Amino acid sequence: MWIGMTAAGSLGLLVAERHKSQLGSWLTKPLAALGFVLLGLSRATYQSPYDLPLVIGLCLCMGGDVLLIPKRRAAFAAGILSFLLGHVAFVVAFLQLGVAKGVAVAAFALLLLPAILVLRWLLPHAGNLRAAVVAYVVVITSMVATAFAAAHAAPWGVYVGAGMFYFSDLAVARERFVHSSFVNRLWGTPLYFAAMLVIAHTLPAAH
Repeated sequence: MWIGMTAAGSLGLLVAERHKSQLGSWLTKPLAALGFVLLGLSRATYQSPYDLPLVIGLCLCMGGDVLLIPKRRAAFAAGILSFLLGHVAFVVAFLQLGVAKGVAVAAFALLLLPAILVLRWLLPHAGNLRAAVVAYVVVITSMVATAFAAAHAAPWGVYVGAGMFYFSDLAVARERFVHSSFVNRLWGTPLYFAAMLVIAHTLPAAH
């Protein structure tokens, strides 16, 4: 049921964004986000230290989704902060699964160049949000690296969901900082909500 809520909400959100309807976005985006939060809540048992930080991360991401609906720059900055804290919560959750230090070092090394390229791409357009963009790239890179470092003990949804989240954020960044286009939303929106469902679905498998 919760997966269907997110799927229906994200589809409705695409329609709303195609028609530039902010009212439609207000009606559909919180619904889509609520679906993945409720999925996580319905699956969490809190018998593992993994569960609570993951649920907190899901809730923070929902908060970020809502804050990104208005077009005001202050709301966007608050949305970035909410997502950044959500990524930190996911890092904490993934660490509970146990990480392979060698894999962590290799993952960070492999992700360093993409992080630098993303920053070179975004920073000329970021204005007074440059510090926030740098912090966000550092944190999401850390989330993906931690997910892969925990892969030996984690369900596949941890690293697959983290990777999907990373790429969906590129669509958001391109939309907000580089070039506004419905194409960004067309692939970024479903990828993001699918990533959140995949991550939320890891809760029982992590016990």
